[in-house]
Amino acid sequence: MVDFLLFAGVLALFGLAFWLTANSDDDNSGGGLMQPALVPVRVRSRR
Repeated sequence: MVDFLLFAGVLALFGLAFWLTANSDDDNSGGGLMQPALVPVRVRSRR
């Protein structure tokens, strides 16, 4: 029984690690954090 629980725990950890890396923001799949967008800001040259 302990062997089965240990195997299930290791399998769950590998599954969680795969799920977190598959949904990263590097691959632009839409999951995870999005890249920040640069927005132009107007700057006055004279006061």
